[in-house]
Amino acid sequence: MSMSRPGAVPKVPTLPAGDEVAAFPTYIEAQKAVDYLSDNKFPVENVTIVGTDLRMVERVTGRLTYGRVALAGALSGAWFGFFVGLLLTLFAGSTASGVLFVGIALGAGFGLLFSVLSYAFTGGRRDFTSSSQIVATSYAILCAREQSDDARSLLARSPGGLGRGGAAPSWGSPAAGAGAPATPPAPVATPAPTPVATPAPPVGAPASDNGEAPDTPARTPDPRWTTPTGEPRYGAMRPSDDDKPHS
Repeated sequence: MSMSRPGAVPKVPTLPAGDEVAAFPTYIEAQKAVDYLSDNKFPVENVTIVGTDLRMVERVTGRLTYGRVALAGALSGAWFGFFVGLLLTLFAGSTASGVLFVGIALGAGFGLLFSVLSYAFTGGRRDFTSSSQIVATSYAILCAREQSDDARSLLARSPGGLGRGGAAPSWGSPAAGAGAPATPPAPVATPAPTPVATPAPPVGAPASDNGEAPDTPARTPDPRWTTPTGEPRYGAMRPSDDDKPHS
């Protein structure tokens, strides 16, 4: 309900607004809490009972047979015949009692006949009787925000401990709605990349221009044509590729 107008029921289905002052697992406990507020002169027109997590419960009450169908149809028809016969007695005069009994008998007969035929047409697809209810998992008590503190403190002082569960968030507010601002997630620390070790070039191999080892191994100078320092001997000519020893 709208908290701006106490007691007003909206024309379209609308979620209630207010602060949750208590929550209970059964409707009876929620009803006792509201009754306690009313007994203590609290303005209960600002209070709403909201059932959450609704479930439809169908309890099977018994097996359906032709005998039970006929009996139920006869009883319902007899009540209808009694009503019709009672209206006819106003114009029957001295035969009022006879008209009343005829109406009851005819109503019971037609009710029995229609019930048996209806059950026969179902083909035994539903041979049981049941009772359905809408049940909630929990029942919350909401109150107008300007009076929620008073209601919460009043329920906390109740002898039966009716004030439990009053720390839930508000209904109809950004904190409890879908439009609440989301809290940004904490940044995730990214692990530093592990450095890859570069293999050292072989001993005696000259380094390339970019500091890396060449793909081909270094050529060892021929001692016949070079000095111990690697320089060519005086008067010696560099061997051509044809003069080099073949492996």
